[in-house]
Amino acid sequence: MKLGFVTAILPDLEFAEVAQFAAMEDYDCIEVMCWPEGGPERKYAGVTHIDCADLTQAAADDTNAICDKVGVEMSGLGYYPNILSGNAEEAEVARKHLKHVIDAAVLLGLKNVNTFIGANTRMNWEENFAQFTDVWPDLIRYAEDRGVYVGIENCPMLFSFDEWPAGKNLAYSPALWRRMFETIPSDHFGLNYDPSHFVLLMMDYVEPIYEFRHKLFHTHAKDMRIERDKLNSTGILGFGWSTPKIPGLGDIDWHRWVSALTDVQYRGSICVEVEDDAFCSSLEDRKNSLRISRNILRPLVV
Repeated sequence: MKLGFVTAILPDLEFAEVAQFAAMEDYDCIEVMCWPEGGPERKYAGVTHIDCADLTQAAADDTNAICDKVGVEMSGLGYYPNILSGNAEEAEVARKHLKHVIDAAVLLGLKNVNTFIGANTRMNWEENFAQFTDVWPDLIRYAEDRGVYVGIENCPMLFSFDEWPAGKNLAYSPALWRRMFETIPSDHFGLNYDPSHFVLLMMDYVEPIYEFRHKLFHTHAKDMRIERDKLNSTGILGFGWSTPKIPGLGDIDWHRWVSALTDVQYRGSICVEVEDDAFCSSLEDRKNSLRISRNILRPLVV
């Protein structure tokens, strides 16, 4: 396995600076964020370290040369929009740009692109699943034809009662994964597995690793802390009782999680995803969050 981080936490650095920092801090790889110009305003989104819309082979070669020089790989390209948005323009932009990202992966010689399924917040689960069935087979076929593997992250993207019950990303549970993989039985359609979202949803974050071992294309390492006093006050139907943390500062047993990955002989990347507000007041704090995360995970990922 290889230890990396998601570049979204370093939006103020150029790609070469991000790669250099990764090398200096003993990271093996980076998942590179590839939002289009004018991306969403939500926190940790909209970051562009590779412009996929206009990427040429020459620019891709230059990007690879940077990685080769410092000895850091790209674990894949990341783009996390709402592809099933109820806003038709937003959905169309997302679908078009996802294809740009897939094309960019080909130019860069990469196999992995990570994203969200998306969801229409005005639809229930079944209505969203019907929309998934209409939209996603073409996108996976596009990736498959180009030798690219699409990994879906399992974040529910549920932040308010207005988004209940499907959130903005339908693919958040094993029950839904089973249906999706049955609907699209492609070897190029799998998971970008993040254990923190299982903690948020009160599910076991280890057991699905065994069932979906052949669908693990990429993984994120983000921790989650349950605020028990707030949970006891509002119940699980409330909000504000969970806090994203860097690895080691939340409720996840990282030894247990990595142990399961080794059990299924996962050989891919584990990329730290920082969404911890305690480390976001300055660039140096954000760098330190990656250093602390490395110290927690490096003894387990060699």
